[in-house]
Amino acid sequence: MSAADPFERGKERGDLLRAELPGGLAFYLELFGLAGLSEGRVRDDALRTADVIGAVRPRLLAELDGVAAGAGLDPWQVYALNARTEILAQSGAGRPGECSTIVRRLEPHAVPRTFGVQTWDWHVELAPYWHTHEVRGGHDGGYDVVGLTEHGILGKVGVNSAGLALHFNILGHRADGVGGVPVHVLAALVLEEAGSVAEALDLVRSTPVSASSSFTLFDADTAVTTDITPVGVFPVEPIGGTLIRTNHFLSPAPRDGEKNELYQPDSGERYDLVADRLARRPEPRDPDALLAFLYSGPGQPPLCCVPDMTLPPGERWATLATITLEPASRTARVADGSPMEARDRPWRTLTA
Repeated sequence: MSAADPFERGKERGDLLRAELPGGLAFYLELFGLAGLSEGRVRDDALRTADVIGAVRPRLLAELDGVAAGAGLDPWQVYALNARTEILAQSGAGRPGECSTIVRRLEPHAVPRTFGVQTWDWHVELAPYWHTHEVRGGHDGGYDVVGLTEHGILGKVGVNSAGLALHFNILGHRADGVGGVPVHVLAALVLEEAGSVAEALDLVRSTPVSASSSFTLFDADTAVTTDITPVGVFPVEPIGGTLIRTNHFLSPAPRDGEKNELYQPDSGERYDLVADRLARRPEPRDPDALLAFLYSGPGQPPLCCVPDMTLPPGERWATLATITLEPASRTARVADGSPMEARDRPWRTLTA
């Protein structure tokens, strides 16, 4: 997307997705229903969310309206897609299988280097409804952004032309719900406006959110992961030059309100498996070397999700994509499927 006007920018996205976006929307509406949320309630929540987005960044609301116009959808439907995390947070349903992330910060010859990799695990039914994107020439002073997102959603994982990278993991807190800027919209906002980890943290702290997530943020020489919650934002520094991120809080402050039933013990087991591998194996020196650390074999915690198609919709978890980010080169690389599948599949390389 390259239009400077926010509405036209969104319309360009919607036009490109016009044939496919309704399919992704239909599954999300089904997913909301499976979570016990009526379409009327979802619509009300979506409109409430739009009011918040409009108050914080009117240009982003205009962009969402453009997506709806381009795709031929009602605006509330696009708002609901972007607020899907917040809307689903109102359900008590468990989510067995979510994303895993590793970021490394190396300091050879006192010249730091950072790089990261993550899996994106989600419902197999949504495999046709995501895309890589290149967002160019945005608002005045905004950065170019490349990365991965879902159809109709403004942002997720990526890197910008300033060399700021963002990996994304979902968390769960009992204060989560609707009423803040959606975390997916916040991810787009950070990548468009922040030129460093410090600027990104300031932006995240100053933006009202109502659901929990982690942004693992890194630029050419700094890396930090975050517990972003409705009760505060809590940064976590690397240990031995490494950040491991799954789906539980790493800082003590939000743990009393954590929804452990959502991701535990799975999240802790995945974290421990990665940490054990990093302790025993040679130090990974580049993104490709990290891929083997996110592979899970038989009987191991599911760093890679293989869908069980005998289960009903809403319970078929799959690793949909693997993403590597390198801030110094402003590069995102994306492949379909798990890290091990990605080794034998073509990668899409995008540069901001």
